[in-house]
Amino acid sequence: MSDVTQLLGAIEAGDPKAADQLLPLVYAELRKLAAAKMAHEKPGQTLQATALVHEAWLRLTGSEASGAWNSRGHFFGAAAEAMRRILVDRARQKARVRHGGTLERVDFEHVTLATADPDETVLAVHEAIEKLALQSPQKAEIVKLHYFTGLDYPEIARALGLSLSTVERHWAYARSWLYRELKQNLPSG
Repeated sequence: MSDVTQLLGAIEAGDPKAADQLLPLVYAELRKLAAAKMAHEKPGQTLQATALVHEAWLRLTGSEASGAWNSRGHFFGAAAEAMRRILVDRARQKARVRHGGTLERVDFEHVTLATADPDETVLAVHEAIEKLALQSPQKAEIVKLHYFTGLDYPEIARALGLSLSTVERHWAYARSWLYRELKQNLPSG
């Protein structure tokens, strides 16, 4: 992925050809990550990995901040944030009364919380991550990269410029913190 970092630097320097070269590299990586994430979702999910990547790419390239990424970690952080916002927006839309809901069991990696509405869980995770970000932005960023884009610990460590042990330690803390936060804020089903 060092090519991505170099291309991000070239884009920042104003090279118009770099953006054309970046798209296939980043798209393939984001598609792979989204597919891995969506593979863990329950059957019947209406949002497909390709659609999630397309929406995230449109948000990333359509914003005023596009091209202002100073590193690979910054770019993937922006991508994780875009994917998270898409899932939150989608959950909010589906949570409206006219969209209804069904009882479903939702997994948060290895921790299972039963809830009446999976979209309620996405919103609760979003709110919990926002609270965690106030306490520890770095831990919240690790959660976003792992939970919403599916990056594994070594990839997160490289993206954020941290050691693998630091990422694992921060993830363990964040996971238990989120579990406690979600358990308090989600009704059991």
